[in-house]
Amino acid sequence: MGFFDRVGRLFRANLNDLVSRAEDPVKILEQSVADMQSDLIKLRQAVATAIASQKRIQNQAEQAENQAQTWYQRAELALKKGEEDLAKEALSRRKTYQETATALNGQLNAQGGQVEALKKNLLALEGKIAEARTKKDMLKARAQAAQAQAQLQGAVGGLNTNGSMAAFERMEEKVQALEAQGQAAAEIAGADLDSRFQALESGDDVDADFEALKASVNPTPLALPDEKAKPQLQPAQQAQVDEELESLKRSIDQL
Repeated sequence: MGFFDRVGRLFRANLNDLVSRAEDPVKILEQSVADMQSDLIKLRQAVATAIASQKRIQNQAEQAENQAQTWYQRAELALKKGEEDLAKEALSRRKTYQETATALNGQLNAQGGQVEALKKNLLALEGKIAEARTKKDMLKARAQAAQAQAQLQGAVGGLNTNGSMAAFERMEEKVQALEAQGQAAAEIAGADLDSRFQALESGDDVDADFEALKASVNPTPLALPDEKAKPQLQPAQQAQVDEELESLKRSIDQL
């Protein structure tokens, strides 16, 4: 294989790859339908031109036939008048127009076949375009959905999931550590408060023990009741006491 053949093949391969990657399905579908629509317009113009040509040939053939008939009638008239040479000339003209009419009728038949073929192609192309338009909308929707899916996958694939998850886990551990530190500080503060109250409570016990010990070592002498401070009974209370005393004496006498 020659060097230039290899270079040419490499160039064509790269060019085809570049074109393939540059193709947008949605745009290509739109352009394809537009191209078919343009072909349809051209085909309609061709059909219209063929029909017009067919009509023209048909008119020329009819005119040639009419001329042939006219010259035949003239040949009859000349013969009736005894003008044989003029009758022969008229028949010669008639033959020319007959040949022309025959040739035009042959062209008319051929033109009719072409017109029918063009009409069939026109109908087939119209059907294909209608089908292509229907499929185009469906294919565009599928292409757009596929492109959106590819973009989503590309976005997801571009994310650094492992690094993000590791950072998330580190922050979770850090939050847990901060929460543990807060709980430990709260427990330490509570323990310090309890120890202070326990110290106060133990201090009261020591004072009570000290007072009890002090009382046992240095007992306080009992104070004699002050006669002056002796409580005096009220008159009503004195009468009640006297009555109870008399009742006690009677109960003793009855024994």
